[in-house]
Amino acid sequence: MTATSGPGPLALVGSGEYLPQMADLEAGLLEGRPPRYVQLATAAVPDGPSVVEYWHDLGTAQAKRLGVVPVILAVNDRSDADDEVFAAQVAGAGLIYLSGGNPGYLADTLRGTAVWRAIVDAWRAGAALAGCSAGAMAMTSWVPSLRHPQKGGTDGLALLPHMRVIPHFDAFAARMPDLVTRFLLPHDPLVTVVGIDEDTALVGGPVDWTVQGQRSVWLLTRNGREELPAGTRLTTPV
Repeated sequence: MTATSGPGPLALVGSGEYLPQMADLEAGLLEGRPPRYVQLATAAVPDGPSVVEYWHDLGTAQAKRLGVVPVILAVNDRSDADDEVFAAQVAGAGLIYLSGGNPGYLADTLRGTAVWRAIVDAWRAGAALAGCSAGAMAMTSWVPSLRHPQKGGTDGLALLPHMRVIPHFDAFAARMPDLVTRFLLPHDPLVTVVGIDEDTALVGGPVDWTVQGQRSVWLLTRNGREELPAGTRLTTPV
């Protein structure tokens, strides 16, 4: 996967950001792009400073494993996200990664800010953009609350308004059998709903995708689910 003119590749990852088993995926996203790996652990902020630091350390270790420069953006709130100093650090990225945690907090923190505009601009200029778990969910137009279903959800970042993502799908489907219904209802039939298993990603976008990783992606409709193993191509019409 090499850089071309226009937007870079997107990666919607079910789990495993910064872990050795996902290093090949991240290396592929960086291939042909600047060796500058921008990382935001904003979604982990509600879990406390020690959890955020854990993600910073994990991301730094992965960047070093890949032989690229880690750029940690410690964006903890909307004030940080509107800070032009943070936004300027996005420029020149080869890969920008939104790691896991609370997807609603991530979306509410970044939506409409200088940092999010800088991320979108960098992606449109050719940088790769990945989101794992919460990061993948937040890229869509609507983020349901997994931890507190009674709260409904929040608007996403709307980079992929034609999609809805359930990460950790193999784990969630076993523990929370009503989860798929929550994502599908209410549901616009023009929106593609996918479940992404752990250590698995949907790469490409915004329309044409390929399944990569150790498990499967699932295409979900009211009529059931279709398994898409690694190597399968998927089109998600806008």
